[in-house]
Amino acid sequence: MPKPPYDLADGVVDALDLNQGANRLLFGALADDAWNADPPWGKGRTIAAIASHMQNVRLMWLKSLAPAEAAKLGKADRRTITRDEALASLEASHEALRAAVSVAAHGDGRIRDFPRGVAAFVGYAIAHDTHHRGQICALLRQLGHRLPDKVTFAMWEWGKGKVGAS
Repeated sequence: MPKPPYDLADGVVDALDLNQGANRLLFGALADDAWNADPPWGKGRTIAAIASHMQNVRLMWLKSLAPAEAAKLGKADRRTITRDEALASLEASHEALRAAVSVAAHGDGRIRDFPRGVAAFVGYAIAHDTHHRGQICALLRQLGHRLPDKVTFAMWEWGKGKVGAS
């Protein structure tokens, strides 16, 4: 029996889910004392500030894509946010983005205020999060913290369907 054709719309939503799984893995493995530690060079964002930025960029897009959901979330404050709050915020914004992306991917492919369409938007969203996960990993090393190898490798297990699996 032939395989059904690949559903690109479902694939785009799955890619967004895998990205959030990588966020979940990283944030779940962070050392508590690294969260608000100043970068060793004295200037720049803390991990808390990077996480807040990630959330606030999602919120910016949700204000356009899902205003009612955006209103429920609120802006993250880099000075006061805890790791648990950041992860909960990223989970909530992921669910809202996932819903908006799913509608667009299964519909006409348009994303409001993003003229390149839903696939490019998901690429952008993943690239943005990945850039900041890289910053966090580099900052952790510079602060003398090492992520467990299991976490480091698991963030890249996209092809195996293991990213963020519970």
